[in-house]
Amino acid sequence: MNQRIGIGYDIHRLVEGRKLVLGGVEIPYERGLDGHSDADVLLHAVCDAILGALGKGDIGEHFPNTDDKYKNISSLILLEKVRAIVEGEGYQVSNVDCIIQAEEPNLKEYKPEMCSQIAYKLRIEKSMVNVKATTQEQLGAIGKKEGIAAFATVLLVSHN
Repeated sequence: MNQRIGIGYDIHRLVEGRKLVLGGVEIPYERGLDGHSDADVLLHAVCDAILGALGKGDIGEHFPNTDDKYKNISSLILLEKVRAIVEGEGYQVSNVDCIIQAEEPNLKEYKPEMCSQIAYKLRIEKSMVNVKATTQEQLGAIGKKEGIAAFATVLLVSHN
């Protein structure tokens, strides 16, 4: 069995006047993430991890922020497009492990739905997706509530 591992990372600034979307889930909060799309750092990290495992560049190369067709697009759609790339290369996602770094809001109650959204879009079992959340103990930009970041790792397996 041919396997490939990828890692992804993303960070966006928190701003007024935007919805906060993480893992495809809208989370009630007074600020949201600034970006060309919905700025879902978790899904962007997952997309980058998958693309990296395939040796296919990164999310910015496939969905550039200079292209208006991606303006305010749901990152769930981008994840579906990345899944199609994976399948076209003869692979499928085996599992996903993620970490969200956010001082606020508390994400505990939203993590199961994030796992469900990711699993559904990748066509894998929910048990194969894990989302963790941690604070930065008030250190750095994330600790000062200026932004939110996410890391993701994925394992791809060949269909053959």
